[in-house]
Amino acid sequence: MRREGSALSGVGTVILKELADNLTSTRMRLLELLIFVTGAGAAYSTIGAVKDQIGEYPFVFLLIFTSAHEPLPSFVGFLGFLIPIVAIALGFDAVNSEFNRRTMSRILAQPIYCDALLIGKFLAGLITLAVVLSALWLLVLGLGILLLGLPPNTDEVLRGLAFLVAAIAYGGVWLALAMLFSVIFRSAATAALAGLAVWLLFAFFWQMLVPIVTMAVAPPDPYDPISALRTIDVGMDISRLSPNTLFSEATLAFLSPTTRSLGPVLSSQVQGSIRGAPLPLGDSLMMVWPQLTALLATVILLFVIAYVLFQRQEVRA
Repeated sequence: MRREGSALSGVGTVILKELADNLTSTRMRLLELLIFVTGAGAAYSTIGAVKDQIGEYPFVFLLIFTSAHEPLPSFVGFLGFLIPIVAIALGFDAVNSEFNRRTMSRILAQPIYCDALLIGKFLAGLITLAVVLSALWLLVLGLGILLLGLPPNTDEVLRGLAFLVAAIAYGGVWLALAMLFSVIFRSAATAALAGLAVWLLFAFFWQMLVPIVTMAVAPPDPYDPISALRTIDVGMDISRLSPNTLFSEATLAFLSPTTRSLGPVLSSQVQGSIRGAPLPLGDSLMMVWPQLTALLATVILLFVIAYVLFQRQEVRA
């Protein structure tokens, strides 16, 4: 009973140590430089085009996140590409490096338990990711205020914060996956390649596989018009197995207030509504609540699997 009561007593110590390592390491500084240069560059190139819409669109600041200016993609597009890379870089050697350096037995010989070690490493990585994304979000907001010459309204700030939370949850999925591979594989290179392979699958190949799987699972009946809607729903459900899709839909709902549905819309569903009218933030949140819940559930599931596997591993001096 005493051991159970003090099992998490070393979490704070592990978090502080890992945070210091993450924020001061050369690898993290290079990643931070890459994120800030590309993200700020994408936002800066967009602001010039956004200036023309001041007074015409009530959510000009949100356009900084979603608008693309050739040849650069949008700020959101950059984040969707870079967040998994940063998260994988933070977690692919979180556990196996301790085994490879033969320091795991020394750490666990201290009043720090396996529970505290794994939880502390994950929370430290998540806090590091949150700090980087929050700093980048504030940088983009500051650039918008400086170059547009007007502050964002309350709804824009709240929607931007909701988007930031979704981005952190999205990064948490990839961090948990990287830590899972760090537990499974003793080689850091193998764990990194496994994480990047999963990211490449969902980033580039998943949307190619979705139609094939959908047609095999729920082919439409040419004599039944309802079956076409059923096929679309099945395809969307399969597509949402990807964290990239969940993050994209959450981003669309938060940063595009006029979005009223993430799937096919029937005429009966839009009766009485004004075309182009923005939704309140609460309605947008309810629309993507399943997506946010799925992201958080995926984080918990991956971490629990990593935790169980880590508890079963033998630690030798």
